[in-house]
Amino acid sequence: MSLSRLNTFMKLAPTATAVRATAAQMQPQRQLSSAQAEPAAHGHHFKTLVISTPKPFVFHVELHRPTKLNAINKQMWMEIKECFEGLSTNPDCRAIVVSAAGKHFTAGIDLNDMMNLGQQLAETDDVARKGVIMERLIRLYQDSISTLERCPKPVITAVHKACIGAGVDLITSADIRYCTEDAYFQVKEVEIGMAADVGTLQRLPKAVGSQSLARELCFTGRRFEAAEAHSSGLVSRVFPDKESLLSGALALAENIAGKSPIAVQTTKESMTYSLEHTNQQGLDHIRTINKLNLQSEDFAQAVAAQLTKDDKPVFAKL
Repeated sequence: MSLSRLNTFMKLAPTATAVRATAAQMQPQRQLSSAQAEPAAHGHHFKTLVISTPKPFVFHVELHRPTKLNAINKQMWMEIKECFEGLSTNPDCRAIVVSAAGKHFTAGIDLNDMMNLGQQLAETDDVARKGVIMERLIRLYQDSISTLERCPKPVITAVHKACIGAGVDLITSADIRYCTEDAYFQVKEVEIGMAADVGTLQRLPKAVGSQSLARELCFTGRRFEAAEAHSSGLVSRVFPDKESLLSGALALAENIAGKSPIAVQTTKESMTYSLEHTNQQGLDHIRTINKLNLQSEDFAQAVAAQLTKDDKPVFAKL
């Protein structure tokens, strides 16, 4: 940082301190500790998901069909979409952890739904009308999974035991993936006679950084364990058990939630955009955003805190 910019920020420091004091007054009066994982009151009652707020500004989304091994049925597809669309604009949410109840993370798509779909398609002989039914259904499932990627808040998935089929679609649309030592993954669609169509074929190669490995996994449907998932980059940390996994994921979410929401959400937007664009297009994109964001109160108070070795800044809701 140049001397002139340093002097400018030092002048901003008193103002930033005042901003922090004002922001602190704006925070929720009730702060949740890690032992107070209470249900999130956001106006929705889900049947296949359980939502809680175990830490300030951290939402925990739990897949909750344990007796069905968290197989994703049509209702869960719709509820995932509704949940993440809601969290995208919820000012009390800055980071999200996704885990699952019961023995496994998910057994993948609910095959009973596929049987029901077959009955629905049998009601017409017209191929065009069958196509319309399939188009609408596949788009619903694709849009459901993509809400994790489109959500501006960082999404951390915590996987234990089996993560099969649609589960791989789900976790590859997230930002960060953790798992337990006994976790395993399987792109199983080829084993039921179909190509994965909800995001794995598009996102898995980018997640592991190897077209060869991704194609091997998708062509064969073979199971791969936590150690291979970690070495390939699909997951960034492996934990000994589910309890330590959730603790680690929530600690990470809490760390992220303590940062400027403008900075974090802009960072996710830029990194997601840059996946599909050239480096120069990515630079142009972040320059357009930061010419406004670098004038925000978050930037001023964060820099002031660094310069003055002040307490951790408290950022207003976004």
